[in-house]
Amino acid sequence: MAEVKEFKLPDLGEGLTEAEVVRWLVEVGEVVTVDQPVVEVETAKAMVEVPCPYGGVVTARFGEEGEELAVGAPLLTVAVGAADTVGAGGPPAGGTDADVTGAQAPDAAEDEDAGETSGAVLVGYGTGAPPARRGRVRPAQGTPGAVSAPAPAPSTGSVNGVASGYGRHAVTPDVPGRDATAPSTGPVPVISPLVRRLARQNGVELRTLTGSGPDGLILRADVERAIGAGAKPSEVAAAPAEQAASAVAAVAADAGEVRIPLRGLRGVVADKMSRSRREIPEATCWVDADATELLATRRAMNAAGGPDAPKISLLALLARICTAALARCPELNARVDTEAREIVRLERVHVGFAAQTDRGLVVPVVRDAHTRSAESLSEELARLTASARAGSLTPGELTGSTFTLNNYGVFGVDGSTPIINHPEAAMLGVGRIIPKPWVHEGELAVRHVTQLSLTFDHRVCDGGVAGGFLRYVADCVEQPAVLLRGV
Repeated sequence: MAEVKEFKLPDLGEGLTEAEVVRWLVEVGEVVTVDQPVVEVETAKAMVEVPCPYGGVVTARFGEEGEELAVGAPLLTVAVGAADTVGAGGPPAGGTDADVTGAQAPDAAEDEDAGETSGAVLVGYGTGAPPARRGRVRPAQGTPGAVSAPAPAPSTGSVNGVASGYGRHAVTPDVPGRDATAPSTGPVPVISPLVRRLARQNGVELRTLTGSGPDGLILRADVERAIGAGAKPSEVAAAPAEQAASAVAAVAADAGEVRIPLRGLRGVVADKMSRSRREIPEATCWVDADATELLATRRAMNAAGGPDAPKISLLALLARICTAALARCPELNARVDTEAREIVRLERVHVGFAAQTDRGLVVPVVRDAHTRSAESLSEELARLTASARAGSLTPGELTGSTFTLNNYGVFGVDGSTPIINHPEAAMLGVGRIIPKPWVHEGELAVRHVTQLSLTFDHRVCDGGVAGGFLRYVADCVEQPAVLLRGV
């Protein structure tokens, strides 16, 4: 008899709590093999093809194309062992008694013994233990034609230590509507840990609220309305969802506004920038530098390599200068642990660089940049840039930077005050390099000048350290031979 196994959306990398289904690669009833890609999802970091760790027949899919799913939510169910008795064109014969929506993944040891499960081909699943759920959880929906199974009885589960009332996966089945006379026992129709925390911090009893969301779901706006009313929670009733929708539509029609959802990459960038400005007391210093000799050095290095050798990019030379400057000023290769009230200095230098793509701004990371030569840096920067534009960067290539280099000069601007890439401590910005009148060796001349700006976390160092870092970078730009002093 075939065993139905549930495959959940795996943890795709640091800080990612959800992903959007872009394209299903398999249909219900189709036979899949171990590690076969089954769905293409878009996270806030990159496009990822997710392979299935089970082999068998797909019995159900959860989530339509364009729908966002939380990490840990069901992706699909697979009837393991049914592939031998059914063709690739239809579902397995007969039904299954397995609990499709609530089935637990087998232990890693059982998977290995059965020989039907892959290794840890992505972060957070495979033969390792499943990760804890993070972020908000969305109700999962099966696709039309999916094999149905009896729904599990509601049980008390938890998400990050918060009781959910909806079983192990904290994915809600049809949530019944609630009113002010609802009983004080049973599950509370809340699926967001943030909403629960807000209510707990302000003394709002969720069981007394009537949710304005789908099927009576309690939203953050409902809790905020209860807090703002200043009345007892039992006396607060949420406005009907249809009235709120009508009010929003009326305002939009009057102002001619266009609403763009802050989700996916745009949402993550917005959250990270807001957190950076909220937490980091940043300061900026800048200096103009004569980059004429740096451009000449780059031309000489490329000419020495021959016509077939890979070309060294200007960004690679700037990254090499930054790693040398960080070796002199390690205070800026750091982060602040706010909970422990400690400055954490980092020994390894992972340089992130801002790259503009069709999907928005991303920051690929060159790992161990301090160990790389200018040629190695150039090759890695070119590879990561091509992957960023193709949308094929992995989550690991987009996380873990310790210092960021931002060449906004490619946009034709001279200067900027960049927002620090949280939780880093500094970012170097480089403006466009253009011919300008400049005093060189006591005479007025036309030189190629750029503006360098350093935004730094004032908690990790004072202005003297930051100024010393920036001055050293400018000296290396003006006289690249300065780098040879430390060789």
